[in-house]
Parts: sequence; structure tokens; C-alpha cells
Amino acid sequence: MKNLEELKQEIIKYGKLAGEKNLTPGVSGNISARYGENVLITASGTANGYLDSDDFSVVDFSGKLLAGSKKASSETPLHLEFYKMRPDINYIIHVHSPYLSSFASCGIALDEPIMAENVFYFGQIPLAEYGLPSSMDLVEKTAKYFGEYDAVLMANHGFIVGGNTIKEAYLKLELAESYAQVVFNTKLLGGARIFNEQQVNEILGLRK
Repeated sequence: MKNLEELKQEIIKYGKLAGEKNLTPGVSGNISARYGENVLITASGTANGYLDSDDFSVVDFSGKLLAGSKKASSETPLHLEFYKMRPDINYIIHVHSPYLSSFASCGIALDEPIMAENVFYFGQIPLAEYGLPSSMDLVEKTAKYFGEYDAVLMANHGFIVGGNTIKEAYLKLELAESYAQVVFNTKLLGGARIFNEQQVNEILGLRK
């Protein structure tokens, strides 16, 4: 198991990278990692792109603060539920990146099979109904997708994605934001050519 400082430095590194690429603007979003039987998560009011070692909290799976001088992110219950449902997920990134948030704010799921990479890695990115940020209503409406999907849009809010490693979670974020931009562009250009069912199944078959 990685020690606490190693986990912090991983999150700082990828949070900064996300910030440089405008995937996590300003004071928004949060990043977490499993830490043994607990969870390390960015503190409330911190900016993913400008983190330092003091910007973290350690909580148990009931949400109790175990370590850290700052209050844990208000979205901690959402992260905890994702981890509870998916033992294969060790890192979670939640952001309000421009293109993904645009689709979320328009109430449009990213479910059109138009690029092989996105079909392969996501299948589709569903849209969870709106829930007040930081509320259990948001957790319940979003968590229903965690069993089947690694990435979910949250209506009028943003995007959440999980991975086995932080690099995997981050690369899925990059790919998803690019996917959203491509879908947006295809709509401007008159509409994408959609894969048929056979083509989708052939792509999904490459996972084996």
C-alpha cells in the first residue's frame, strides 16, 4: 500500500495537469484515493490545479474525519459510495470541465457510438438526474450508474470518473472531454455517422 505522502503527491501531480489543460477550472471539483480501509480526499474549498500537501483530509467509510487540518470535500459521500460499489476503483476524479459540463447542463448523455476508442473505454457515458451538490439526493441519483459505468455526467453539474490507478482515471477524463468536444463539433457539422450494432459489438469484443 502506498503511504499517505505518495498518494498526496500523485493527486497533486494529476490535479496540476488537469488544471493546465483547463479540465478543472478554479475552485471546483475534487480528487480522492483509497488509503487502506480509508479514503484520502481533497479538502473543501481547494482547487485541483493548485494543491499542496495541506489540502487533504483522510476519512473513514462513514465519512468521519480521521486526519487533516481542513474539512473534507462536501462531495465526500459521492466518492465513498463509488468506492463501496466498485472495489476495482482506487482513484476518483470529479471535475467541471467545459465540454463535459456543457453536455451535463443541457441534459444530454454521451451515448452516441461515434468513435471506436470511446465505445471501447466507456461504452457510453450516462447522464444522472440533477441533485443538489453535496446532497444525498445527488449521491443516490448518480450512484445508480456506478455499478456498470466508470464515468458519469451529472446534470447541471459536472463529471465523475474512476480508475484503478490515478493515471487511468486521468486519461479517461482527458478522453471523455475530447469525446464531448468531438460530439459537439459533429453536431455543428450536420451530425456524426453512428456505428451500427454489429460495429459496436465488434469494438466491445476487443476488450476480451
